[in-house]
Amino acid sequence: MSIVVTGATGHLGRHVVEQLLEKVPAEQITAVVRDEAKAADFAARGVKIAVANYNEPETFDGLFASGDKVLLISGNEFDKGRVQQHQVVIDAAKAAGVALLAYTSAPGSLTAALADDHRATEELLLASGLPCTLLRNSWYHENYTENLAPVLEHNAVVAAAGEGRVSSASRADYAAAAVAVLTGEGHENRTYELGGDEAWSLAEYAAELSRQTGKEIGYNSVPAEVLQGILTGAGMPEPFAVILVGVDASIAKGELVISSGDLSRLIGRPTSPFSEAITAALKG
Repeated sequence: MSIVVTGATGHLGRHVVEQLLEKVPAEQITAVVRDEAKAADFAARGVKIAVANYNEPETFDGLFASGDKVLLISGNEFDKGRVQQHQVVIDAAKAAGVALLAYTSAPGSLTAALADDHRATEELLLASGLPCTLLRNSWYHENYTENLAPVLEHNAVVAAAGEGRVSSASRADYAAAAVAVLTGEGHENRTYELGGDEAWSLAEYAAELSRQTGKEIGYNSVPAEVLQGILTGAGMPEPFAVILVGVDASIAKGELVISSGDLSRLIGRPTSPFSEAITAALKG
């Protein structure tokens, strides 16, 4: 029996594999990657490496074994048909008879277009009859802290989120939830709504940045079409800009406030505060 992680060298996947190494022997972990070279550090520590690509279904033939627990980390190629990519993994997992297939999804409350692929994938999973776990991850701290440069340059947080609040958490927190499911028992056919313990607004984000930098950083709430123009003007492909603007609209409606407490319960500790992620990013 292996614990198999797809997208294992991605931002979230790396956290998952690192945390699995703290809990189970390396030889029980299989990292599924597109580029073997990027997983050399994992291989050196004894992790099994499998090379496969969501866009080449045959590469998943025989990759899973009966009894495996699999984490399907959602693809990030928005232009390649993510639902079809996920179907490849689901089909291979069903053919092998895996014990569990966990999937990183989006909050059930999210109506933005970003959630469409996730909802469709969830339907495929439920139709497959596989024992599955839906890990509905809310927004990530890193969605903000890894894009601080323009904020600090212009002394402004610019968004189309109004006064909406966000229950974000760190990648490490979401990875810890996945690891708890992959290494624990009793998670079959469960849905977890995952988000940080404390929801915050964009105005509070700007205020926290001001406090930590000593600068006057304000929150500039703009109409959706203005934000879309800013993003595309900065070189972001229009389809992706539309998706992000849609998420802001959902934030304004309160759709990214997650009050289930599922994340802190799964990981057995409070979630990491957004303020700490900001501190780490500013030091970085």
